[in-house]
Amino acid sequence: MLATVIGISSAVLTGAMAPAAAAGQQPQAKPASKPQAKPAQKAGKKGPAAKLAEAWPDAATSEAQRADAEGRPLFASAEPLTLALTADFEALNKIRDPESTTRVPGTLEVPGVGGKTMSFRVQLGSRGHLRLNPRTCSMVPLRVEFAKADITGSVFDGPRELKLVTHCQNDNDSEQNVLAEYLAYRVFNLVTPRSFRARLVKATYVDASKKKAPVTKFGMFIEDEGDVAKRMAGRVIPLANAMFRQLDQHSLVTMSLLQFLIGNTDYSITALHNIRLVQDRQGAFRPVTYDFDLSGLVNARYALPARGLGIATVRDRYYRGPCLAVDALEPHLAPFRAKQAETLALVDAIPAFDTSRRQEARDFLGEFFSIVNSTARTKTLLVDRCPKVAGM
Repeated sequence: MLATVIGISSAVLTGAMAPAAAAGQQPQAKPASKPQAKPAQKAGKKGPAAKLAEAWPDAATSEAQRADAEGRPLFASAEPLTLALTADFEALNKIRDPESTTRVPGTLEVPGVGGKTMSFRVQLGSRGHLRLNPRTCSMVPLRVEFAKADITGSVFDGPRELKLVTHCQNDNDSEQNVLAEYLAYRVFNLVTPRSFRARLVKATYVDASKKKAPVTKFGMFIEDEGDVAKRMAGRVIPLANAMFRQLDQHSLVTMSLLQFLIGNTDYSITALHNIRLVQDRQGAFRPVTYDFDLSGLVNARYALPARGLGIATVRDRYYRGPCLAVDALEPHLAPFRAKQAETLALVDAIPAFDTSRRQEARDFLGEFFSIVNSTARTKTLLVDRCPKVAGM
């Protein structure tokens, strides 16, 4: 029964994966069995088999959930949200274990109606991996946990936990990196609604002990993954080892082209690294990706391309598949070309970009369009150099 629910057994998938990859052949796009189920990694979380077995809500409930997620007030505006966050940041920046459940209490304040200040009790934790290395970042990325009763009817109305992208170091370059990564999210949103939303914030970090002066930097909140899935009328299923042929092909190619556009190779479908798989009622799986600080568009000092790709820097674009012929790519490329002017206009919509960083972003995104507007360059970079693999 379990194999029926999942759509494919672990043994069948494992057996099907290796020959295709070893032969270096790209499987044809066709309906296929579902990806392999993997046990839940953390206590208290449902595994993929259990989530797949859950009954879907009725159509009216699903639509209500979609509308609720779509209408989150935090993402109703593109204006930067001003906030003050008070906590023991010395203690917080010592939490460098990715598996840590340690939380530090804090207070988050935002402007309210009529000039009043709205105050929220929060619990703060660190998150991430690379940016938890103290040699990489002095400021940890944050997980902000609200009390549900406090946020009802406020700008944070919705899931009680949000990811906050912070500046890596206390310098201008790190702040510019946040703005460039925010631009990446905006570009994804322009091309497809099946993408994580982000809200830029101008955050003042206040040391609760008052030993250090407050620091004000740009950051951004990232949309909850459950809300992303609800907006897509689907659900997140943590299935490992999915191959290209097992995913919705248009969504897969669009995601891969978007990664190529921003010069990002820091993701993996098989390992669910910076990827979430959203299943719809018909059983189709669509990859939705996030975390773009290692992209060429951001070009952070600590960024290196994924190993084994044969590129020297993150500014060297590399299309990771699925591999298609030029004519098969055309229906996927056409929407990108149609949004060329809007994409480049987004660069000027990002506040506080340095003149040099704004020009770098415009040039980098412009190079993508020079590639896809040329049949010869499309063939060279997206077809001939595409790795002939079954997944990644």
